Amino acid sequence: MTDHQPELPRHTSFGWLIAVLGADMAHALDNRLKEIGLNISLWPTLFALWEEDGLTQSELTSRCNTAHYTTTRLLDSLEKMALVERRPHPTSRRAHLVYLTEKGRELEATAVPLAKACNDEFLSGLSPAERTQIQSLIHKIIINRNPALPS
Repeated sequence: MTDHQPELPRHTSFGWLIAVLGADMAHALDNRLKEIGLNISLWPTLFALWEEDGLTQSELTSRCNTAHYTTTRLLDSLEKMALVERRPHPTSRRAHLVYLTEKGRELEATAVPLAKACNDEFLSGLSPAERTQIQSLIHKIIINRNPALPS
């Protein structure tokens, strides 16, 4: 073993800390979502549609921060599960609007409490003020990096 001290120790690297936390949270939420027949890859799309139904695929791609082909594949899966449906856009022959089905809307009541419980588990060691502060700071970083995202 050497006594070499790294210039950027992992425990002080914001990127490493966020990556570890993100992977851990994604795994924990994925395990919870599997209980109701979902997985983590479907979550951002459903989450976006629960916030605003009737989005175009391009809008979903932007809001979910995914590649266009990934959104297409996810929508295909959600359609097969009867959670969403694509409808023709009223003014564009090329675009479709994505809507939740009744089953997709009803799923929110089951899925969101699982996500809230996951958030609570990860934030349990923080005071309410610290929870607000960390969410605010991370949100600020995200908006600074991605100004097109809703704030």
